[in-house]
Amino acid sequence: MGLYRANPEDGVVWITGGSSGIGRALASQLAEAGYTVAVTAREGDEIDLLVAESAGLSGRILSFPCDVTDEAGLEATLASIESEIGPVVLAIFNAGTYVPVAGENLSVRKLRRTFDVNLQGVINGLVPAVRNMQKRGFGHVVLVGSISAWFGWPTTAAYGASKAAINVMAQALKYDLDKINVRIQVANPGFVNTPLLQLQQTASMMPALMSPEDAASRMLRGITRGGFEIAFPRRLVW
Repeated sequence: MGLYRANPEDGVVWITGGSSGIGRALASQLAEAGYTVAVTAREGDEIDLLVAESAGLSGRILSFPCDVTDEAGLEATLASIESEIGPVVLAIFNAGTYVPVAGENLSVRKLRRTFDVNLQGVINGLVPAVRNMQKRGFGHVVLVGSISAWFGWPTTAAYGASKAAINVMAQALKYDLDKINVRIQVANPGFVNTPLLQLQQTASMMPALMSPEDAASRMLRGITRGGFEIAFPRRLVW
């Protein structure tokens, strides 16, 4: 029997950072494919409209608000999801932030905030999710990184470093998670036209810019059929 891969019949998808960008588009596409999707974002983020839009889809989307930097709160959120709608068989840790960091204006605050959300925010959900999956004997997790993890891009000293840490963590964990039938994947998208990206450079400095919907569909293909790393678009990856 091969390593477990999630399907709609087995349980719930949990997406953090699902109120905008790739996370929002991916939640809709998963619900369209028949999944029940629990979306976690901060209180006040625009999730209600997303939930309403899922009414006519094969699956459904439900809101479970929490800030990913709240360790106890995120573990309690996972517990609520599993007690109210079912076991989380696919966890997609997508919440992230981008704060420009320039070498001539370094800031501990900016670096710490980026790592608190992009790395510690993943860890806060990953640990309890994997613990529950191990008890059940199967599971599937996806960590959302970035191609900026591969090299130093201007102003991404904090963002790229946090995504590089996610990639190395996923690579190291794969050895052990394979043994307990928990599939782990890392998704490294290129430039996606989201609110975070608009804080970065001009469009001329963002080759192969994609829409969130296009990025989500590529990620979904990787989740359903791909291997350990999901990297796109191909021309930028090359």
